[in-house]
Amino acid sequence: MLVGQLAVMAFGVTDTIVAGRYAESSLAALSVGSAVYISVFVALMGVLQALLPVWAELQGAKRHRQLGRSFRQALYLCGITMLVGMAVLLSPGALLSLTEVPMALRSEVQSYLAVLALALPPSLLFRMYSTLNQGLGRPQLVTWLQIGSLFIKVPLSIWFAFGGLGLEPQGAVGCAWATLVVNYAMLGVALWLLRTQDLYQPYGIWRALERPNWKEIATFARLGIPGGLAIMVEVTSFTLMALFIARMGMVAAASHQIAANITAVLYMVPLSIAIAASSRVSYWLGAGNKDKARAVIRTGLTMTVSAALMLSSMLFLARTTLATIYARSPDVVALAVPLLGWVALYHLADAVQAVGVFLLRCFGVTIAPLAVYCLLLWGMGLAGGYLLAYQGLGAWPALHTPSAFWAMSAAALGLTALIFTFILWRATRQTH
Repeated sequence: MLVGQLAVMAFGVTDTIVAGRYAESSLAALSVGSAVYISVFVALMGVLQALLPVWAELQGAKRHRQLGRSFRQALYLCGITMLVGMAVLLSPGALLSLTEVPMALRSEVQSYLAVLALALPPSLLFRMYSTLNQGLGRPQLVTWLQIGSLFIKVPLSIWFAFGGLGLEPQGAVGCAWATLVVNYAMLGVALWLLRTQDLYQPYGIWRALERPNWKEIATFARLGIPGGLAIMVEVTSFTLMALFIARMGMVAAASHQIAANITAVLYMVPLSIAIAASSRVSYWLGAGNKDKARAVIRTGLTMTVSAALMLSSMLFLARTTLATIYARSPDVVALAVPLLGWVALYHLADAVQAVGVFLLRCFGVTIAPLAVYCLLLWGMGLAGGYLLAYQGLGAWPALHTPSAFWAMSAAALGLTALIFTFILWRATRQTH
């Protein structure tokens, strides 16, 4: 799963490099457009990802036919998310005006988002396929598909962006068209695998689609919507930092981008552990073996803390070297080095809370994490960082440096991790 997650991240890296090589305006349009798309996609993806414990529990209980029926009912929920997502992506005008995106960029941004609106349905359907495989404990097929898609995505992004062979250059919009082609190709292969592989035969997935069972769909929504909103709050608390820090100037924005990029890469490790651990916990809960479920929780948390300590230590020791790899400007390097020290602390807390929120979903706990995220990540982390950076906070004067945001966010995530660990401890105690 880690390899698959890194392959997906490479999509964004490819588009950034291609757009940056094509034109500064295309890179700027890609930056704005991808921020809008990611905010929409991760929220909708979170709604579907929250079905993982449902299907893993049914797998553990050996209720294969019911799992297949549950998957078909979830298609209705997926259809609703598609309509919502496409409506937002096709009408971004109000959002672009609110965030004061320059008029010179809006046309390309809107064209970019319009193409990605068409790419959203196959992306969400493939997310359902991915979540199903994770619930079955067989993520390898998804990983190979994600790796293989890179061999299509990279040349297509270059071709569509720069043009050639009779195709006009399209810049950032070309990257979006490449994403659309890849998404439909991945979905096509996924459907073929669902139809032909013996792995899926016991579940009867291809049986006739039943009428909507609104009671079951409402149950999915009660689990998925808070999960999707929680992911949206978590992501936006991270991405909005960039907008606030941009007011400090280009050096501050560039150093923050280095820190943000490294943070995103490091996050893939606890995210992969979280998906694997939550799948196995739900499996054993479905099988009625609560002792093994608790053992998986202990193993998952131990792996998470161990990996986070190792990665944070390596980052702290190599922070100067990493900064010089990312940037040539001495000013950017000088500001990025202390930021990476804060990132090391940030990752420790981020890793524990990321695994915690996934494990809590195994016990149906979704509202409390959403409330904690809103209060701490938006409140203490983002708002607190803004005050510390620009106005001063308590005994501390205004710092006018990106470190203010990273320090407050690290503290907010640390408190979040402690709260999630406590709630998880109580949830496991109640399973005795």
